[in-house]
This record gives sequence, C-alpha cells and structure tokens, in this order.
Amino acid sequence: MMHYVMTILLFIIVFGVVVISHEFGHFLIARMNGIHVVEFMIGMGPKLISWGKKDTIYSIRLLPIGGACMFEGEDGLNEKEGDAKDSPGAFPNANVWSRIATVAAGPFFNLILAILVAVIMVPMIQVHDTVVSQVVEGSAAAEAGLQQDDKIIKLNGERVYLFSEIYTFVQMSKGQPVTVTYDRNGEKHEAILTPKYHEEDGAYYFGLQSNHLVEIKGLNCFQYGWYEVRAGVKNTYKSLLMLVTGKLGRKDVAGPVGMAHMVGEIYEETKEDWRDVLVNMLNLTMLISVSLGIMNILPFPALDGGRLVFLIVEVFRGKPVPPEKEGLVHFVGLVFFMVLMVVVMFNDIVNIVG
Repeated sequence: MMHYVMTILLFIIVFGVVVISHEFGHFLIARMNGIHVVEFMIGMGPKLISWGKKDTIYSIRLLPIGGACMFEGEDGLNEKEGDAKDSPGAFPNANVWSRIATVAAGPFFNLILAILVAVIMVPMIQVHDTVVSQVVEGSAAAEAGLQQDDKIIKLNGERVYLFSEIYTFVQMSKGQPVTVTYDRNGEKHEAILTPKYHEEDGAYYFGLQSNHLVEIKGLNCFQYGWYEVRAGVKNTYKSLLMLVTGKLGRKDVAGPVGMAHMVGEIYEETKEDWRDVLVNMLNLTMLISVSLGIMNILPFPALDGGRLVFLIVEVFRGKPVPPEKEGLVHFVGLVFFMVLMVVVMFNDIVNIVG
C-alpha cells in the first residue's frame, strides 16, 4: 500500500512542479504585458478547489496530467462581460510581440526549471568526464585502436562533455557505425566504431569505461548542470525524430501513466536511501521539464508552438489571422491530442501489464 501512496505522491510532486513552472511562465509574462489571465489551472477535469484574486481564478483540478493559463479573448473564449474587442486586457488586443513572449514563456520556463534542478542535482551525483579509463578487450573501441587516457570529444561531429552522453548516443545509434573524434596527447584523431550488441544486457557498447570523476564545486555546478540539460535536450529531439521515422516503437513511448509507473519503479529501487530517491526524482523532473518544453514548442495546433506559428504569420502579414479560423484549427488540434492521450494511456497500460 505504501508503495502506491508514495508513487502517486511523488508523481504529483514531480509532474506538478513541471506543469506549474510552465504555466507560471505564461502567467508572469502575460501579467507583465497587461494581458488579463482569466484562470490559472493545475490539472485537468473537474475542479477540486478554486479561489479568486485580482480578477483571476486559481484552480486545482482532479486529473494531474496538465494545466492551462487561460487568457481573456483567446480564441474568442474567456471574455469578460461585454465585448473583448474593447477590453485592454484581452489577449488579441496586446501587441504581437507581447503575445509571442507570453506564448513562448511556458517552454522557456521549463528550460529554466530544468537548469535550476540540474544545478541542485550535480553536486549530489558522480559526474564522469569523457576521458577513457579502460578499453574492454575485443570491443569495438579496442579494434579501432582507442587507448586509456584518450578523451572523447565528438560523436558524429556532435560535441560531448559527459560520459553518460556517450552511452546514450551508442544506444540511440542502434548498432550503426559512429565516427568518434578523440584527443590523444593534445592531438585530435578520428575512428569509426560500430557498437556491439550485448544479448544479456540488451544494449549496445563501444567497450569504453571511465572512472574520471569531475569535482563539482563552486560555479562549475552551473557548467555541468547545463551539460546535463543540454544532453536532455538533444536526447529528447533525437527521440522524437526516431519516433517519427519508426526507429522507436510503442514500447519506447510513455504518457502520464507510464511516467507514474516509472516513478514507482525508481522509488522501489532506491527507497532504502532518501538521497537516492531525491537524486532520481530531481533527474526525472529535469528530463520531464525538458521534454514538456520541447513538445510544447513543436508547431502543432493547440500547442504553444502552433500558436507561435500564427503569431509569426501575423508579424509578416501585418495583421492577425481571423480569430475564428485560428480557433477552429486549435480546436481540431485539441481534439486530436485528447484522442492521442487516450491512445497513449492505453499504450502505457499495455506496456505495464505486458
């Protein structure tokens, strides 16, 4: 029983922090630009509790799977009594750059949250740099001639700063050859490595190990915190590309139910030490915040990125797209994402049960 209670509690805390950060970004920038926020909601579905302050309703809703910051006059909705066209606080009446800033603030605040969480997390974990401590005999790295004390600099031309980035990159390569750029005694070299699959682990390996720990102290916690977030950003957009191109399957996709199950598994594995639980929850918060920010900036209807597309079109046209047309597009997008959420939730259940 305690396992389920802690799973639900930790999931609500982690997901709630991420959602609040996102919606607070919209809220803060809207307020700064004189846009009237009708409702600031956390969660979806029926209201559990609500209160009002300065003409804004704050509410907590039943389902902890999202949130929203509702603006007056947005998509022709949420208007105060009277005509929103005459209201100085209506979203459409703010200048276009104020609206762009307000819409973009949600994903931007997710990035800020991820960086703050990473800065807190890195002094609590072991951070390995990319200097090789050992090359496994018979591995792809050994066959390519890599040696102890070589420093990995790039993979397929992409700069890497953390040893964990190498492991993730190798898994995402799915066994494809990788061009490795490394430093040996101040000279740069290149080698092509084809990762080998380990049946027992179900993973690909170069055959490299690193015991070189970075001493996290002072301001370098910001440096390595940013490296962690940077890696999360790269992995997220790469995963999206792999999903679109069919390189990832349904078992690689997780929605709210899947994330809650993941939280439960992490808690069960680390519950003997509260510090391990804390570190893992911080890491999960960082990754979810990065993912939510990137997902929301995609140029799809009903997402922040979709709204930004219409605002950018307005910049070039010199006038807004008719609200009823934009509203219809976002409504169709919203219906699509509601159906998608049901499909993803069903997929989560199948993955957990299966």
